[in-house]
Amino acid sequence: MKRLILLSLLAFSAASAQDGFKPLFNGKDLTGWDGNPELWKVENGEIVGNTTGPEQLPYNQFLIWRGGKVKNFELKARIRQKGNNTGIQYRSSENTDKKWSIRGYQCDIHPNAPYRAMMYEEGGRGIVSQNGQSVVIDPSGVKWLAGEHDLVEADVAEWHEYTIIAKGNHLVHQIDGKTTMELTDFEEAKRSLEGLIAFQIHRGPAMEVHIKDVMLKELPEGGVIDFANHPIPSDAQIIEAKAPKKKAKGKAK
Repeated sequence: MKRLILLSLLAFSAASAQDGFKPLFNGKDLTGWDGNPELWKVENGEIVGNTTGPEQLPYNQFLIWRGGKVKNFELKARIRQKGNNTGIQYRSSENTDKKWSIRGYQCDIHPNAPYRAMMYEEGGRGIVSQNGQSVVIDPSGVKWLAGEHDLVEADVAEWHEYTIIAKGNHLVHQIDGKTTMELTDFEEAKRSLEGLIAFQIHRGPAMEVHIKDVMLKELPEGGVIDFANHPIPSDAQIIEAKAPKKKAKGKAK
């Protein structure tokens, strides 16, 4: 069984390498990753993270990739989860006062459809762009709904490929190749153009997340869109401000 898993991982990595992707997870152990060993392990070629309930964690914790900060990139990972929500952090920074604590952009992996693969800024601006939305944040920090499309449906308890594409200040999240949200971030004081990659363990109700096939392709630098040349669309609507406090499964974050 282990041999079959290893052969499968090698075949996947070889095919992906031809497209410019490199594996961030070796399928055997957590080499290159840093997280609480009580929460994270490797089983059957998968990264597995879990909690047992509300009393286990005082704050959200993360499994951090120690390969360095990344700027422009495309990141793919196959993930399934049950219980409380999880997420993929990127262009993020560490909170030095809490071990394995991260703040920054997050592709949220949440069972509730509007929040599924949305943009949530951990420790910052909270909900930014939900599933089915195209959002622009202007230089003053006001969020504008610039477009809408049908929600991308997916049962997060099943395996799905999550993709993050980050080019300059333009960010895209996808599930199985279908775009869930798009963000153009003009707020220079709060946006991030580079940072860490990490996976989340969410405090609160019990949860379990399985992760495999984590692949990264770094893209050329640049690509920052200039607000002066890309004004807010005339038909865009201001999005009602939401508190930046992330809550447990089934509730707004």
